[in-house]
Amino acid sequence: MESPTTITPAPAEPLKSFSFGGGVQSMTALVLAARGELDYRTFIMANVGDDSENPATLTYLQHYAIPYAQAHGLELVVLDRVMKRTKEKRTLFQDLTRPGSRSLKIPVRMSNGAPGTRSCTAQFKIKVVGDELRRRGATADRPATVGIGISLDEIARANNRRCEPHERIEYPLLERGMRRIDCARIIRSAGLPIPPKSSCWFCPFHRPETWHEMRRTEPELFERACQLEDLLNARRDELGKDHVYLTRFNRPLREAIPDGVDVLFDTDDIDTGCDSGWCMT
Repeated sequence: MESPTTITPAPAEPLKSFSFGGGVQSMTALVLAARGELDYRTFIMANVGDDSENPATLTYLQHYAIPYAQAHGLELVVLDRVMKRTKEKRTLFQDLTRPGSRSLKIPVRMSNGAPGTRSCTAQFKIKVVGDELRRRGATADRPATVGIGISLDEIARANNRRCEPHERIEYPLLERGMRRIDCARIIRSAGLPIPPKSSCWFCPFHRPETWHEMRRTEPELFERACQLEDLLNARRDELGKDHVYLTRFNRPLREAIPDGVDVLFDTDDIDTGCDSGWCMT
């Protein structure tokens, strides 16, 4: 009698996902994956909060990105930050405004114009994606591959990446020598509009023209940013600390970005601050 044959199951394929930011480069990767030109089937977006993300990004996500992913059999997961102890969802705006909070997780400009330290990207983007990949089985011995949407004209942002021990980072758009203009062409070829630049609406790394555009076209959102800056400085006053600002001009946002004034493109103020590769892509 022959002994039964033992079949050893094949090891599971290592996880592979793309860190989806909701912007031009992320949508380019989604389109390329739909065409079979990128080997990603899972896209993961860490949402810093519906009250914190650029509202236009959230609108694009619901109207275009998610339906496009579903239509092409791709998984697009949107994750919130969930506190481990209380299991409650926590947004970046809540962190900044909750009573008694002394934490400044965003890179506000200090009184000397230099950006302060920040933890927003690490806590609300990198860690959220990392936790999800660990939940799906990624380990230090079998790390997940995480694609980051950086194009050739932003190659400096690909330096000094921070990631979890169970992740391995790659840059598929850089590997293909793609620039932002190439990304826009690919998105349009799929019949999709170009997405807005993804970021928090109160991000201190906004360029002056971004703030001017917000004041002109979204005055209520601009006023909310001013009120946030006011709140942060009221708390700084209570602590006896210098004021901080959402621009590098060392004065309140309402004064730094006057109403009815446009600015020319400022080549010295490129948005290089969110250089983790996880924001604004």
